[in-house]
Amino acid sequence: MDKNQIREVIAKRAALELKDGDVVNLGIGLPTLIPNYLPPGVKVTLQSENGLLGMGPAPLPGEENPDFTNAGGGYITYFTGASCFDSSFSFSVIRGRHVDVTILGALEADEEGNLANWMIPGKKTPGMGGAMDLIVGAKRVILAMEHTAKGAHKILKKCNLPLTAAGQVNLIVTEMCVIEVTPEGLLLKEIHPEFSLDQVQQATGSTLIISDELIKMRQ
Repeated sequence: MDKNQIREVIAKRAALELKDGDVVNLGIGLPTLIPNYLPPGVKVTLQSENGLLGMGPAPLPGEENPDFTNAGGGYITYFTGASCFDSSFSFSVIRGRHVDVTILGALEADEEGNLANWMIPGKKTPGMGGAMDLIVGAKRVILAMEHTAKGAHKILKKCNLPLTAAGQVNLIVTEMCVIEVTPEGLLLKEIHPEFSLDQVQQATGSTLIISDELIKMRQ
């Protein structure tokens, strides 16, 4: 798969986790593609932690409104009925567990449901942002991430990088498979037909538990 195919596979599969009526917060990067692949009949309300509920897609070129950006600074639109509020109220929404699902990228994740997605020691970083609050405040946490980084493991027995939050990840979606985080470890539930079990395990830095009901990765 090339880079674009990988991103499409991940976004399509992650979109299947969203239910009609969900309030959803999407991380920057790959997760922002997910609304393009929502199943028919599924409508979600997108929340942006800088203070918007009812976020729409990116505007067409030339139609950008500098007053409407997402938390990453990208231009956005809004749907009829959207509401704007200050950052403190936005985080009250998050911390009050009114966000049903957050879907984020990851630098590393591990079998305990830990997530590291905000910094690499020694490299300049703008800070953690709202990720820590989202991971703890959202009712369900899904990672939409590439399985490896230049061949290096990103899904590990134990994260090496500084954590964003501990023990909060519920599901991991990659181009290779779908993994549920369980008390017993990482449960492999779906596998992309382009990959074998051996390939998935070799690309994972933790021993996977193979589901008795393992299926072809849904799209």
